[in-house]
Amino acid sequence: MSREAPHYTAARIQRRIAEDDRVAELGIHVDVRGNEVFLHGQVGTEERRRLIGVVASEGEPGLHFHNEINVVEVRDPTGEEQLA
Repeated sequence: MSREAPHYTAARIQRRIAEDDRVAELGIHVDVRGNEVFLHGQVGTEERRRLIGVVASEGEPGLHFHNEINVVEVRDPTGEEQLA
């Protein structure tokens, strides 16, 4: 049985993350190494991080996903920005 090239698998998963209405996330990098898939990037909430992992793994039997996406706290600005 021939395996799909890792970059094709990564592109398919990345496209799913970008096109799925539940997440529609463009800033996630997908790295495939054998049966291991690593998700990298930054999102604003833990729930969004979790959902991206769910969407990425749908329809991918036999692959083991590592959700290494970081949750970054987004805050309102604390003062005025000074432009020179």
